[in-house]
Amino acid sequence: MGLFKGIKDMKDMMGAAPGLLEQSSQLSANAHAMAAQAAQQQAAGSYGGTTYAIPNTAQEIPAELLEPIAGVDLAVFAQISAGLAQYNYDQSKAVEIAAARGIDATRWQTALDGWNGRIASAPAVASLFNAYYTGRA
Repeated sequence: MGLFKGIKDMKDMMGAAPGLLEQSSQLSANAHAMAAQAAQQQAAGSYGGTTYAIPNTAQEIPAELLEPIAGVDLAVFAQISAGLAQYNYDQSKAVEIAAARGIDATRWQTALDGWNGRIASAPAVASLFNAYYTGRA
């Protein structure tokens, strides 16, 4: 019985591999683009108003980009996202992880959409998300 389960698990893993590789490639491309954009913004001094430094980097983030979305701040968003590792990155488990932190499904979806948008459009937010996600912040 264990052998068949192992074969099934391996089959499932192989089926997921192309998607994971595509995600990895996309994240890498996004990271490079965001780093270039952040460097341009810093060189141009385009950050105005209150800013927050990103740990272990020379980057700063405008305060308005760190405002919580649906009551979920970036640190909590990153912690919930990182919690998906224990479920083999099954995105459907995010609602369950969020609920354990008192965040209902509607608020989680709003936060997910909002933070993904900010992360995609602001390299400095993506860097801070990464620092929270990896536990470096």
